[in-house]
Amino acid sequence: MTQPLEIGAKAPDFSIETTEGKTTLSAYKGKHLVLYFYPKDDTPGCTNEARDFSDLSSQFEAAGAKILGVSRDPLAKHQKFIAKHDLQIELASDEDGALCEAYGAWVEKNMYGRTYMGIARSTFLIDPKGRISRIWSKVRVKGHAQDVLESLNN
Repeated sequence: MTQPLEIGAKAPDFSIETTEGKTTLSAYKGKHLVLYFYPKDDTPGCTNEARDFSDLSSQFEAAGAKILGVSRDPLAKHQKFIAKHDLQIELASDEDGALCEAYGAWVEKNMYGRTYMGIARSTFLIDPKGRISRIWSKVRVKGHAQDVLESLNN
């Protein structure tokens, strides 16, 4: 079990395939990175969250931030998800779960008495120097993207 990440800590490095090609943490140096983890493409909560971030993507860009959504879905599924909902954000495929694990987003869940492993909806704001400046755990979708944007502007 990895130690929980803390504000001010160096963000765990990564190299991952996205809908726009391969990327790394260092590719975002000099910009803020909104790294958000979500359970599954094309489910109601995840679709709303992706749409909310997409709707605000130009404002995030103006604030000097990039958005990267992460789930364990394959890239082909991400591409369909983006096309179906006209999303304006980059999505990363963490099929082996290494990135989810590094950020503590791969957790034990419990539904209807059944225990299983899954992605905890969470968001990390990484500053231009690669440090974690804010963490949202157990995210509620409604208003979340706006909250992240406001924290960037403060």
